[in-house]
Amino acid sequence: MKNKNLRKLCVALAACLTMLTVSCGVPGIGKSEDEAGGGEPKQSFAQAHDAFQTTLTRQDSDDDPIPQPPEEVFDLVEYPSKVGDLAAYVSCDPGDGQKHPMIIWVVGGWGNGISDFPWTYPEWENDQTGSAFWRSGVLTMYPSFRGGNGNPGNYEALFGEVDDIISAYEYAASLPYVDPERIYLGGHSTGGTRALLASEYSDKFRAVFCFGAVDDIRYHNTSQFTFDTNKEEEYEMRSPIHWLDDIKKPTFLIEGSQGNGTNLKRMQEATDNEMVHCYILEGADHFAPLGPITPLLAEKILADTGAESSITITQEELEAAMAGEPEVPLPVMTWCSEETSGVSFSYPYLWEMEEITDVDNYEVVFYSPYEEYNVWDMANMYFDLYGEYEGGDLLKDMTQSLEMDGLKVEQTQIAGCNAIDARGQQLDSTGAMFTNRYVLLEIEGGYVSFDFFIHTDFGSDADELFQTIVDSITFEQTASEE
Repeated sequence: MKNKNLRKLCVALAACLTMLTVSCGVPGIGKSEDEAGGGEPKQSFAQAHDAFQTTLTRQDSDDDPIPQPPEEVFDLVEYPSKVGDLAAYVSCDPGDGQKHPMIIWVVGGWGNGISDFPWTYPEWENDQTGSAFWRSGVLTMYPSFRGGNGNPGNYEALFGEVDDIISAYEYAASLPYVDPERIYLGGHSTGGTRALLASEYSDKFRAVFCFGAVDDIRYHNTSQFTFDTNKEEEYEMRSPIHWLDDIKKPTFLIEGSQGNGTNLKRMQEATDNEMVHCYILEGADHFAPLGPITPLLAEKILADTGAESSITITQEELEAAMAGEPEVPLPVMTWCSEETSGVSFSYPYLWEMEEITDVDNYEVVFYSPYEEYNVWDMANMYFDLYGEYEGGDLLKDMTQSLEMDGLKVEQTQIAGCNAIDARGQQLDSTGAMFTNRYVLLEIEGGYVSFDFFIHTDFGSDADELFQTIVDSITFEQTASEE
């Protein structure tokens, strides 16, 4: 996934920075009674966190715009927090009068905002979207945090963001269609570390899933830190390894051996807390476990209906998921209606439309603004509207032309109209080979066509998407007849 939600860091000399708050030492942070001295008992993470006042040395924030989410999939909401109202995407009310499980998903990267990542293509080898949850029927909340998307506050690099996650829980629990006893938490990379800290802070979450969390914040890129790096307590309050014994709900740490595997091993060795479950996937990197494993977790959440969580995960289950075939889900779709012809059809929500003006007929190209190497981003479609054909029968003439180009043409009916449906391959001007599907419909007063293309490297992966668009085609006159 592109780092669209990562902030651009301010570059300034430390000597020119202004201290925003005053840090105070907290007795017994992360230490036993003997280590703390004076017989002081070790504080819980929640106690230490609430008593600690971080010292920020940079006022970092962003005002990145928030894209409107697809209707009937997500609502764009604001949830109250200690610093003010913060933006979030939340699954829409299913409208069935029932209470449903929900997962709060915290994406990776240091940015505190949200963007269109939930409905962009979830690459199998780098799916940071968490979309497997809501696609499987688990309601999902994507919170932004302080300082992101014009929110009040500033980036606090794993400190105040923990408070925001707890505030997100409170908001989710208040929704009438959410079961407050079945709210889960998950995240990846920096998001996984934030989720782990939240699990150490609170027992509100039914279970927590942390992909690629670090044990000690010192292993992060220090250029991202907005706090006073000269104070040891600042690191301890942001490093999960000091607080693992405070976890009271099932918390699953998952990582590839080629990612932050050594971090996970150190945490595994640092605690005998039975609520902490660690899994290292040999040969996998920091990103590969997400695509295969999040659908498995979604299934377990949906089946987790008892009074307390009964979720268990085995190493064998994870390895089997990793060995499975990549999934190519359908994208979130939206609708386009062309008034002149009365035709309506669905297309991927993330695609953009651009009218082509240097042709005699009305032509629009649909394409993804992103260039990731996957089906949604690499496929495109041309929609054309033609007037009456002076040659007589365009379907017949196009059939002959397409067959001469090597395409296989089928005579058919689509949306009550006579049509041809052609499939084959075509070379572009650079010599690259593309899979092509061309659909031409005869309508009153003219014709409409849909021309689909995707590189042959993707095989048949785009077939379901193209067929979904074709199956969605309707006309005003046929709708009224029905």
